[in-house]
Amino acid sequence: MGNKILLGAFCLWALTCLLLPANSNGLVRIGLKKRRLDLESIKSARIARQEGKSGAGANSMVQDLGSSDADIIPLKNYLDAQYMGEIGIGSPPQNFTVIFDTGSSNLWVPSSKCYFSIACYFHSKYKSSLSSTYIKNGNSCEIHYGSGSISGFLSQDNVQVGDLVVKDQVLIEVTKEGSLSFLLGKFDGILGLGFQEISVGNVVPVWYNMVRQDLVDDEVFSFWLNRNPEGKEGGELVFGGVDPKHFKGKHTYVPVTKKGYWQINMGDFLIGNHSTGLCKEGCAAIVDSGTSLLAGPTPIITEINHAIGAEGVVSAECKEVVSQYGDLIWELLISGVKPSKVCAQLGLCIFNGAKYASTGIESVVEKENKEGSSAGDDLLCTACEMFVIWVQNQLREKETKEAAINYLDKLCESLPSPMGESVIDCNSISTLPNFSFTIGDKPFSLTPEQYVLQTGEGIAQVCISGFVALDVPPPRGPLWILGDVFMGVYHTVFDYGNLEVGFAEAA
Repeated sequence: MGNKILLGAFCLWALTCLLLPANSNGLVRIGLKKRRLDLESIKSARIARQEGKSGAGANSMVQDLGSSDADIIPLKNYLDAQYMGEIGIGSPPQNFTVIFDTGSSNLWVPSSKCYFSIACYFHSKYKSSLSSTYIKNGNSCEIHYGSGSISGFLSQDNVQVGDLVVKDQVLIEVTKEGSLSFLLGKFDGILGLGFQEISVGNVVPVWYNMVRQDLVDDEVFSFWLNRNPEGKEGGELVFGGVDPKHFKGKHTYVPVTKKGYWQINMGDFLIGNHSTGLCKEGCAAIVDSGTSLLAGPTPIITEINHAIGAEGVVSAECKEVVSQYGDLIWELLISGVKPSKVCAQLGLCIFNGAKYASTGIESVVEKENKEGSSAGDDLLCTACEMFVIWVQNQLREKETKEAAINYLDKLCESLPSPMGESVIDCNSISTLPNFSFTIGDKPFSLTPEQYVLQTGEGIAQVCISGFVALDVPPPRGPLWILGDVFMGVYHTVFDYGNLEVGFAEAA
């Protein structure tokens, strides 16, 4: 309980926007400043995350992500967002604080016609009657989130971003905001920088119109996020190119593998110098400026929790698999049985003629919230699948069976908490391992000082892991989300013209 109270004091970075004129090299810069989020916002973020994981919203999110033709389902609750900026809509411009979000593609702000959602009364509202460039559209639309939804109708108007004016941009006037995230968030709306493929209503995104209206020299935008808590600048978003002052060396570029999100392929994830195995053959990763932390598959986050001593939850199903089936799973893998068939041979996962009952690793904690007589069987199946992944890693490390099973039993005590954040001992930071993402065959490492978020001093100091669990089934998963914790360490270039993403050490 004490950790939860202290966690409420945790400070995140947020932005108000300082608009700077385009300079002589044709770049359009949006300077970013820092500010604190209040206690109630942090509490609500935790509540929204809990509701999203235990309610229908989270389950439908995971199912839709597994579909190739799913509509946009943002993978976050925006109350945790750190970086925001100011735009203007209409003539003369009406100012709004928005999240510049590479994980979605629509622009939306509250409407003056939002009468029955209390969230609208705490934020700036767009008044179309005051704009000389407003054009009526009127088509209704809705966006679903894991912990709520927004709905409204489409309108068309000019949008000012820095010194740029995007003409005739279609946006969503929101008339209903159904989440605590929107009520207590420090932002008015969202400006999506993802691809049109995930745009609700197939609306042309703001960035597309910047390019089509020849408002930028190059079809590139880039983020520099300042993670220095003492820094005067919060960061900078540049449209039309990159600022060489904000990175060292050359960028490593990798292709976008699926248009929609800025999705790339990444390879193995390393704890210290040791492989976690799950992504050795490749995993999808989404580079998402609208997510604060790093999200990854439960089996890997569990190993991370164990490595850094983060508080987790004990899973009885996981321990049951270890005690009753550990030896058998070990022997089956040694004998050459395919890892994907081990749990079926043990009768823990049932093949229904088309696919296994468990189509992807899902958090054991989330599974416990599902209803139905087969819930217990599903939990054992999920625990077995995780155990197989862990045993494969131990076999690669050439551990003895006894030592490996003892280690895996301890992992059962480090499953990610359903509340999302994992609190760790601040005094242990200097002893924690580095973590590395393999991107473009190169390791991109994070030190403990970079992936542990610290706030407060003395007895009020709180340290939180920058990693949270997210499970997405095939064909979309396993999936990582590289949020601000990663983008703060590595300057990130989104190259729309060449459909690639580049990373270089931030300066």
